[in-house]
Amino acid sequence: MHLNPKEQSHYKTFLKCAMAGAISFTAMATFALPSDRNQPISLVADRATYNDKTGVTTYTGNVIIEQGTMKLQAASVVAQLNKNRQISTVTATGSPARFQQKMDVNKGLAKGQGQKIVYNADSGIITLTGNAFVDQDGASVKGETLRYSMNKGDIEAIGSSNSSATNTSASENRGRVQIVIPPNTSKATPGAVGQ
Repeated sequence: MHLNPKEQSHYKTFLKCAMAGAISFTAMATFALPSDRNQPISLVADRATYNDKTGVTTYTGNVIIEQGTMKLQAASVVAQLNKNRQISTVTATGSPARFQQKMDVNKGLAKGQGQKIVYNADSGIITLTGNAFVDQDGASVKGETLRYSMNKGDIEAIGSSNSSATNTSASENRGRVQIVIPPNTSKATPGAVGQ
């Protein structure tokens, strides 16, 4: 294939955008099913730009990134590389930005959404903000901000204060942390030994 200098420049920019996108999604795949990491990464967007000097790759316009069971959908995704050309942060924004991922073969898809989803590769923390919600197998956590540490397995939910609430209804607790824990479906009686 023979390209003129202008076409070569566009082709190199395209390749750098594609590589940065693949690296950013691979960084988030660290805690997925092992088989997900062996799947190809598919990325579509209306526009992709890469700045070699700043290490910033930006995807805009109905961005969809998939790899195995993992899927991220957002209006825009921005990946920032550090000085070692490793992923530093990945920020997805949308109305809302959504993700799903199968973390364990014995469980259903984990699904989450927020107006903004930020993955910090250095700390291993994913932060969802703006009416954030995470659900898996009927268990859910909702709050203004959710922070999940992939390294520790901790989740922190932050909401607003409402000392006038008198029950757990969503209408009385708008903006507060809301947690749903499904009933235990095992046949064993709590506290029973040897059943």
